Amino acid sequence: MPFIDLKTNVTIGKDKEELLKTSFGRIIATLPGKSETWLMVNISDKANLYFQGKKDPACIIEVKVYGNSVNDSTLNKCTSLLTEEVTKTLNISASRIYVNYFFTPYWGYNGFNF
Repeated sequence: MPFIDLKTNVTIGKDKEELLKTSFGRIIATLPGKSETWLMVNISDKANLYFQGKKDPACIIEVKVYGNSVNDSTLNKCTSLLTEEVTKTLNISASRIYVNYFFTPYWGYNGFNF
């Protein structure tokens, strides 16, 4: 039950949005037991996002995951892949991208909690 939420202050066209969504589906599989099958993605552009006091192109990606069975090296790999994809697709410097992870033992779906 992963969720990837991308917010950026740049404009994203439909073609780039589709590229990101597809890439996120592939990248989430680097986390044990996760796949695109249960992945939800939100991509928000044109946000009033400032980093280091500037409105230069920037991005924050939040990855929310049910459970907590992920080690540091796996998270490093996922962060690297997400950063590379956003840098390549949106031309945002890696130094202006944050990636945060949130884990929970509770996740609701279809009216019930796991």
